[in-house]
Amino acid sequence: MSGRARDRQRSAVYAAEDQVARILDRAAHYPVVEIAGSRLTLPPERRFADIASVQRHVDAVLALPWVRQRWSDAVRPVRVRERGGAARAHYEVAGAVIAVPVPEHGTGWALRELVVLHEIAHHLGGSEDTGHGPAFAGRMLELVDGIIGAEVALVLRVALADQGAAVG
Repeated sequence: MSGRARDRQRSAVYAAEDQVARILDRAAHYPVVEIAGSRLTLPPERRFADIASVQRHVDAVLALPWVRQRWSDAVRPVRVRERGGAARAHYEVAGAVIAVPVPEHGTGWALRELVVLHEIAHHLGGSEDTGHGPAFAGRMLELVDGIIGAEVALVLRVALADQGAAVG
């Protein structure tokens, strides 16, 4: 994937995830949505109170038998830490660390399941696949399907397609 295509793919993935996050925010109050001609009742998305609760969730996801079987080469412990600033969460390949911004007061935008699954999808790509390419988008969809639910995975799949993101 060329640099320009990589940047476009990354932007498309983030735009799709932002769209899904807004839909999930509304679904907390109105869980029935219509997407691509289908009426869906969206399951609730987990929100986290602090770094310790994010760590417990990451550990639980990586301990799931289907995750261990599907990504047997990449499943290894991950440490979750607080990230300085509020701009974004990220995954550090060296040391297998997920860094999440945490505000001083209240639940921050990054303390949500969609963001955490995004970072786990980076982890499961191993050191060779650190970008947001088609393989990453495919891992993210699999995780969302298996962890949050098939309905949210459909919403994400439609959002990725609407944004022009490739999924592999």
